[in-house]
Amino acid sequence: MTGTTQSLPGALDALVAAGRAAGLGTAAVRDEGERLAAAVAESVTGAGPAWLAAVGRGDDLTEFFRAASSARRWRHAPTDVLTSLVATGSAHAAGYAEALAGVASAACDLGVPDLQVVAAASVTAAVQRAAASAAPTAPGAPGPDRPLGGDEVGRTPSPTSDRPVPAPPAGGRPGPASPGASGPPAPEDAAPAKTFDELLAELEALVGLDGVKREIRQQAQVLRVERLRADAGLTSPSLTRHLVFVGNPGTGKTTVARLVAGLYRALGLLSSGHLVEVDRSELVAGYLGQTATKTTEVVARALGGVLFIDEAYSLAEDQYGAEAVNTLVKDMEDHRDELVVIVAGYPLPMARFLATNPGLESRFATTIGFDDYTDAQLREIFALAARKADFVPSPEALDLVEQIVAAQPRHEGFGNGRFARNLLDRAVLRHAWRLRDVEQPTVEQLRTLLPADLATDVEDVAPDLPAPDADLTAPGTPAHDLPTPDLTTPDLTAPRTPAQPSEEPA
Repeated sequence: MTGTTQSLPGALDALVAAGRAAGLGTAAVRDEGERLAAAVAESVTGAGPAWLAAVGRGDDLTEFFRAASSARRWRHAPTDVLTSLVATGSAHAAGYAEALAGVASAACDLGVPDLQVVAAASVTAAVQRAAASAAPTAPGAPGPDRPLGGDEVGRTPSPTSDRPVPAPPAGGRPGPASPGASGPPAPEDAAPAKTFDELLAELEALVGLDGVKREIRQQAQVLRVERLRADAGLTSPSLTRHLVFVGNPGTGKTTVARLVAGLYRALGLLSSGHLVEVDRSELVAGYLGQTATKTTEVVARALGGVLFIDEAYSLAEDQYGAEAVNTLVKDMEDHRDELVVIVAGYPLPMARFLATNPGLESRFATTIGFDDYTDAQLREIFALAARKADFVPSPEALDLVEQIVAAQPRHEGFGNGRFARNLLDRAVLRHAWRLRDVEQPTVEQLRTLLPADLATDVEDVAPDLPAPDADLTAPGTPAHDLPTPDLTTPDLTAPRTPAQPSEEPA
């Protein structure tokens, strides 16, 4: 996108300046900006070398793909540092979010961009800005930006349950946290932490997930009574607090994990209640012997909060993962009173994973299943995610969304909330193309999504570009003559399934 006003190095400098104004360490902020830019430009031809040159990382493309994979969730959810600023009620959150939007925009100039990356960058920028501007109206009350229930699909972060990122010393990278220092100190303008009842109300505000809500309420009440008994000097059974989440992608596992972290903090079981979300790549090193150190460093960051390991079954694939598991089991025992671990993934692979180490099964006594969303729930998730990005889908567009999701088979690996998110990305892209000849569109035109905007391919979006099917891309083709969108094309942001071990996990 040639209209970008800042190069990536300039946008990163602006982000660092915004971070410094908020009292954050330079290295952590720059690292976050670099990773966000990589994630936005991940699918762009030639983006890898351009990113390496812009951030000064040499010529090893694995650095680019590692950075991109670690930040994919930020394309549709607030970044870690922004989440921390919002969680503490910092007055600098809006400025930092605006700088993140600048980074997303600058990433469009990496490589040979297309319309799709511009649309994705626009959504990313809107999500960051919305996270900083959102303010709760009443404890737990659902509003325009209430939690959706999908993994980060347009969700407003919980002011207390989202993970804080400790600011490292100026010029240095974050190091392992020391026991008892699990989260950053709240600034003077920090908002009050949410109460147990407020967090339960936020859980209830999620779309769908009835069985999950019931299980979490039961777990929370059991632990609350256990804590009350201990305070009263009564003998209490030693209950494991660690959890297993099983289900398809996009079913709200990360969102619920954040709420669990907040609930445990509100109960006094955790000191800070932050969430540290990782996958195999952040636990396993390149050589045997290094993995133990890497895993322990991750655990140290999570002390006082919840360590959430997505696609944990990938740790059962080889000796490197086994080393991480053995280290994790030991660290869970060493820090039993200051750490909660939640592992997540597909049901069958997770069952096999727990069976690989005797210490795992004994520490994860509770498994919670996350069902796929219904067609109506995915329609609602799409609508709320669109509203969070400041779009308003027409009723006819929402009817078409429901028809599209109804046509999708609910096999293992179905994207659920992520499917709705990808559908919105493509709608934003086609919306922009639909307005290409409108010199001064009205605010209503800029915000309204129509059925014609529900396309899936750039060929459908840009009718004057070469396309394999001229009938579908000819100028003037009525929207109602277009076929029902087929969303089965490969999605680089989708997590791998057990049947596709060679793909990169999201």
